[in-house]
This record gives sequence, C-alpha cells and structure tokens, in this order.
Amino acid sequence: MSKSKRLMELMMTVNRMRKFTVRELADQFDVSSRTILRDLQELSELGVPLYSEVGPHGGYQVLKERILPPIAFSEEEAVAMFFASHALRHYLFLPFEAESSTALQKFYYYMPGDVRDRIDQMKNRVDFLTHTRRQKAESLGVLLDAAVDQRVVTVEYETKDGYTERSLQPVGIYASNGFWYCPAYCFLREDFRLFRCDRMQTVVYDTTGVEPRDHRHIHLGNWREYGAEKSVYTRMVVDLSREGVQRCESELCPVPHVDMQPDGSGRLDQSVPVSEILYFAKFFLGLGNEATVKEPQELVDCMKGILKKVMAKYD
Repeated sequence: MSKSKRLMELMMTVNRMRKFTVRELADQFDVSSRTILRDLQELSELGVPLYSEVGPHGGYQVLKERILPPIAFSEEEAVAMFFASHALRHYLFLPFEAESSTALQKFYYYMPGDVRDRIDQMKNRVDFLTHTRRQKAESLGVLLDAAVDQRVVTVEYETKDGYTERSLQPVGIYASNGFWYCPAYCFLREDFRLFRCDRMQTVVYDTTGVEPRDHRHIHLGNWREYGAEKSVYTRMVVDLSREGVQRCESELCPVPHVDMQPDGSGRLDQSVPVSEILYFAKFFLGLGNEATVKEPQELVDCMKGILKKVMAKYD
C-alpha cells in the first residue's frame, strides 16, 4: 500500500475508532510501530487533533473536534452543497454560525477556479429568501446540544406577564418565517410546550438536580402527539382562497392538510388545541378576505373581539 493511500485510510480509521494504540494500528495496516508513529505525526501536522495518553492503559485519542476525511464531490454536488450553506446567511443567528461560515469559506477556496467562477455567476441568479428578524436567539447551540444529549436547561423566558424561570428539556429547534422555535418538555407545566428562542433571555444547563426524562423516541416530527392527552382539542374548519392556501402552507407550522380544489382554493379541516385559539385568530385575521373561518365558534368570537378592540382605537 502506498504511503498516501495508507495516510488516507489511517485518517478514516482513527476518526472511526476515536481511541486506539499504536500496536493496534500497526497490526491492522501490517507495518511497524515506528511507521505508524511517523504517520500519526503527519496526520497531526495536517490538522487531525490527536491526544496521547501515557500509562498501561494509554494510547491515542481523537479529540471531539476531529477532522473528517476528504469526500469526493462531483461539480454539481459541490455547487449544491455551497448554495445549501450559502442560504443560511439570511439568518442572523444559527446554532453553528461560526462553523457554517468557515466551512463555506473552505469549501469555496479549495474549488477549482472554473467552478468558483460558475458559483460567482449563479449568486445573483438563485437565492433562498427568508424573513430577516432583529430578535436575538443567542442560545441555539446550547438548546440543540441539550436536545441531542437529553439534558435539562434552565431558561429565563419572556411572557406577556413578565419573566419566568423554567426548567426545560428541549426536543429540538427549528426555524420558521425567520423565527427560531424550541419544542420542549416544561417541568413547570408537566407537558410539552412550544417556545420562541428569541424570548429566552438566558439558557444554562440545569444545576438544581432536575432529572431528565427518557425522550429519545420524541423528535420534531412527533412531539405534539405526546402532549395530546393533557390538551383539549377542537375542530377547526376554514375556507381558503388560492392565496390563503399558499399563505397557510408557507407560514403555518406544522404544515396543515388542506383539501384542494381545481382552482387552487381549499378547505382546512383539522383538530387544534384550544390553547392556540388566540394564535389562529390573529393569523386568519391577517389573511383578510383570503380566509373564512367556519368553526369553532370560539375562534370566530375571538376574531370578533380582536376586531372590536381595533375598531375602538379609531372611533
């Protein structure tokens, strides 16, 4: 095996093993321990973060910030990957903001010149727009790590009545219409709730001893189902124009099921939590004549109440 091929396979091997001894690698690659030591030194100089431990149980360990092995992309794949990352620039806050920026710079820098020229020409021809919000969401990384590691965080959360401190176990985070949201199990309410990340003033790992729950089976796609037993639901029926259908599908999350008509209009018919009546009232009022709420009556009454207060401002 050539040295360059051995170094490439060695890089992939140590990334996979994470912890190993020189003897293990020497036996696997059928070379001497001295050769493996030289190879590890070269990998370290190339940027693979290796850490050595001495003693009877020592060896080498790859740090958490390990370098991934090279991956071969076709030209079209490389362009697609670039613009997938490039689209994230519209978000002022990301859970991996610095990393996405440096990764994009590396990706662009090491491309062949003709591929860079093509990307430069495409930048003004394709984009993925999203709402630019001024609200801060500085704790996305902590929330995402807590969701992955099944940890509890203490959050100072802004509500309409002021600030409240809560212990939360995040399910994950997602972006919608320029805002970041975090579904989480709230130990105060003993149920799942949806939180706006920009309303979290502080987010720190819990130090009070709150035991995390085993929520490994709960994720962004199904978390609402696990709060259904404690939530009261009602049927919501709304007739939508073509534009109303488009607004609902682009702005509501999760995306609702709409029975479509040939002309593009449709009817939304689904169960929603009673606790979200106010949210839907404000949303459908924002659609104006593009939406007509049929039921429930509580939603219609809520919309009338909001309109009455607005009208009172201009009497």
